[in-house]
Amino acid sequence: MHYDAVVIGGGLSGLTAAALLAKRNLHVAVVDRNAHPGGSCGAFRRGEALIDQGAAMLFGFGQTGFNPHRFVFNVLEEPIDVIRHESMYTMEFAGERIEFTPDLDRFTEDLARVFPGERDTIKRFYADMGRLYHDVIAGTPSFTTPDEMDGRHMLPQIKAHPRSYLKFLRLMNKSVEDLIGHYFTDPRIHQFYDKLCSTYCYTTTAETPAVLGAVMFVDNHVGGTYYPAGSTLMLTGALEKVIEEHGGDMLMHCEAVEILFEDEKPCGVAIRKTGDAPEQQIRKRMGDDSPDHICADSVIYSGNVWDLYDKLLPSDRTTRKERAWAKRFVPTAASAVLYLVVKASAIPVDTPPVQMFAEHPEQLNDDEITAYIMSIDDPTLCPPDQHVLTVVGPCFDMVEGLDEQEYANLKRKIARRFLGILESRFPGICDATLHVEVATPRTLQQRAGKYRGAVAGPKQMMGQHMLKRQHTRTRFKGLVCCGESTVMGTGTPTVTISGIAAANALLRDRGLAPFIWEPDLPNYVRDVPRGWSKRANESELTQAARHCLLCEHPACNRTCPIFDVPGIMRRIYTGNLVGARKLAKQGIKTLESGDYVISPTVAVQLAADRIVAQTDPASTSANTNEPVSARMANGRLPSSTLAEVAAFERDCIQARSDQHGTPIAFVVSELLA
Repeated sequence: MHYDAVVIGGGLSGLTAAALLAKRNLHVAVVDRNAHPGGSCGAFRRGEALIDQGAAMLFGFGQTGFNPHRFVFNVLEEPIDVIRHESMYTMEFAGERIEFTPDLDRFTEDLARVFPGERDTIKRFYADMGRLYHDVIAGTPSFTTPDEMDGRHMLPQIKAHPRSYLKFLRLMNKSVEDLIGHYFTDPRIHQFYDKLCSTYCYTTTAETPAVLGAVMFVDNHVGGTYYPAGSTLMLTGALEKVIEEHGGDMLMHCEAVEILFEDEKPCGVAIRKTGDAPEQQIRKRMGDDSPDHICADSVIYSGNVWDLYDKLLPSDRTTRKERAWAKRFVPTAASAVLYLVVKASAIPVDTPPVQMFAEHPEQLNDDEITAYIMSIDDPTLCPPDQHVLTVVGPCFDMVEGLDEQEYANLKRKIARRFLGILESRFPGICDATLHVEVATPRTLQQRAGKYRGAVAGPKQMMGQHMLKRQHTRTRFKGLVCCGESTVMGTGTPTVTISGIAAANALLRDRGLAPFIWEPDLPNYVRDVPRGWSKRANESELTQAARHCLLCEHPACNRTCPIFDVPGIMRRIYTGNLVGARKLAKQGIKTLESGDYVISPTVAVQLAADRIVAQTDPASTSANTNEPVSARMANGRLPSSTLAEVAAFERDCIQARSDQHGTPIAFVVSELLA
């Protein structure tokens, strides 16, 4: 099949670019090696708990300020519910607890309490940064990257605030250390901003560009922090929904192995099926492991700069200088993530959902962690007597070259370290822990595409910052880039902007209208209160989808490798019934072709029938509504016994026992219940 554009990588930037192109009626495909899209912005289940696997504190949804997420959903005309955190987060800094609130005046007062000698300077610093922010960033939002910026769009704003723009430009090649050095003399407050930069950007004040610091120090309070109601799955799921509703394809379990060229122009991507992809299981049995080719007019790459030049671009298409340039980028420090399900009694009721720990301000230590407890604001993530935590921190241990036992010991070491830090803030949390899981840097590379566990990609640091990074456009016409390696760097708002820029670049090349901010855009982002839930209005099908564990190696697919059951259920949960129905129909078509003999358990096929029936009431085709027994009797299904089918329909198989003894219901049994 030929596409207008193929997107390599289903993370937030790639999904944003693909959704915007699909909205303009371009035929797009997204390829990703994982079972589910989203990269580090996604979630998984353990028992009844839904746990965020990475990004959870989201900037960019504010009603004012730097709000690219809100802009994207407004131009896509796609509704999404978000919960605004009343208190954004707290930082445990050298024995002091500093609360970051949307009220900037309240925050500066709290900061002055910790650094009383700098009270007046703190006020002046935030007043100056606030003026720059409002004049340059928030006045007339420009949701694009500096390399793609249209000066004509910015001209009225520059004329209105010339002094602010001049000051902002002077910061382009200065660091945050240079910036705060003009204001503060207390070395402790320098250490505070060092920790703040480390938390936001994984860089020190000496490394962080001043323009980035000037924006983030103010925007966090103006725009606030948000959480998608129902987990981060709802954010990436909504983007996936737009793609599929407009005829695009989500090709999961597909690893891009090479960007294809015709003459000097990219013309598609070579992919190889991975993991437990249904098609891959079939092909393995046939002894076929050759890559497939996806043809496209344009290619969007949303991965890291190292893989682009080292793996995906053919060596005869790049120069030695280009490959050396890419290798020189310094990655952010490797990270590890601890996932916890704990008894609710372990977390005090007044706890903010995000906790930062920086007890040793003089240097970056492995006890500098951030804990996200999103079930505080969204109780639908787990049972009422539980909380879920995603805890992120640095990992200085060597991961490569470990044998199985050494790797298991490393995971235990990381878990003990993180739990020890949490115990100091939440006494008794260790005894209240119900489930523990660790993602090492190796895990983050495999599951989220994070190069060597660098969760923020290449450092956004002086010398490899802003326009010195990978630009949106490459020297190959038709190949554009987005993601953490590009000009804007790390963070959910910035990678979203990079996705907007990539989509707009291709739209302009085609003579189509780009997506540009307008003051009267209708609003599709609904702010819902803390604790809000829409479960009471959920359909039976959506309620059933909540029981899918979104397994990496699902037993249901091993039983019947024709249907992507977790993919179907994920789409149902996020409201993407078009995508769920599409997958179900694909499975039915394969099954009824009789080309593949499945096991006697036809569970997934029956589930697919139920999905089609409930999501497509207008469907009246014989193939959809004809009973399974009749199709079997007519010879249109592989042989089995009517008794086995009836027994399955009656009993609704229950499976127990993942390794933690959590009761799990097969996706199919929930659909048929």
